[in-house]
Amino acid sequence: MILLIDNYDSFTWNLVQRLGELDPALEPDRDLVVVRADKITPDQAEQLNKGRGPTHLIISPGPCTPKQAGNSPDFIAHFAGRIPILGVCLGHQCMADIHGMDVVRHPLLMHGKTSEISHDGMGLFAGLPNPIVATRYHSLVVRA
Repeated sequence: MILLIDNYDSFTWNLVQRLGELDPALEPDRDLVVVRADKITPDQAEQLNKGRGPTHLIISPGPCTPKQAGNSPDFIAHFAGRIPILGVCLGHQCMADIHGMDVVRHPLLMHGKTSEISHDGMGLFAGLPNPIVATRYHSLVVRA
């Protein structure tokens, strides 16, 4: 079961739609559970899926910074190393933040601009052309 933590961002539903396109057999509320970030704790999430907890975790975008992201960082810390985690926008920033990296404003905004992105062809990049052209929409970056 995929647990998608919704940080009150409408893009969450784009993720739900895309997951459904990737796997048309995905059954909402059984295979994919979407929960608002402030309505569940990591311990409560462990009780989902008939007490087995989620098999995958997605942390959605949101309107704030990692320091203001409620319990999203708690989910990442709780499940890190146990199940695959995908952080999108704020979720990605939270992942960086809890691992000691800085999330900072970039001097060049990338709102709706495209860039060629090189990758290693592994994981979610398997089978994709290299480089790929991706649309970027952010003003923050992770500084290691």
